[in-house]
Amino acid sequence: MYSTADFRTGLKIELEGKPFTIIEFLHVKPGKGGAFVRTKLKHMLTGQVLEKTFRAGEKVAPPNVQEKEMQYLYQDKGQYCFMDTETFDQVFLTAEQLRDNRLFLKENTNVKALIYNEEVVDIELPNFVELTVAQTEPGIKGNTVTGGTKPATMESGGVIQVPLFVNIGDTVRIDTRTKQYIERTG
Repeated sequence: MYSTADFRTGLKIELEGKPFTIIEFLHVKPGKGGAFVRTKLKHMLTGQVLEKTFRAGEKVAPPNVQEKEMQYLYQDKGQYCFMDTETFDQVFLTAEQLRDNRLFLKENTNVKALIYNEEVVDIELPNFVELTVAQTEPGIKGNTVTGGTKPATMESGGVIQVPLFVNIGDTVRIDTRTKQYIERTG
């Protein structure tokens, strides 16, 4: 069992028999009355976001969720193929199941598959991925303004803001948790 003191971003809990991930939380200690914790929870199956308040010290159960190492192989007709790295079994997920994670998937990337009641319900990308820029406005000599950005489409289809000096064909590192550019690597 988890207490509200254990709450942190990314913690998985079960609420009313359904699995949720904590997106945000805030411990509040008003001058009058008992302390409480305000949270934003994301339903692991549907992606629905719910706001819920817990009393301080309230207990919640962990969900029946296992994590398994899988490798992304390929995409075909809206189906994304993942292979279990231990048993070599293949699992197909749809774009709706993957949501925004699909925008930063690169072939042969290892991911953590979240399994709820023996069914893959979501994946967790590595914290950082390196992708090649497929489309962006060309960089112009002298474009080194600090803080200036432009949109760039990655090889996987995701769009992020990159500095003005990044060009098509450059490889960039992206933080998958915030979907932001970190650095140019090549």
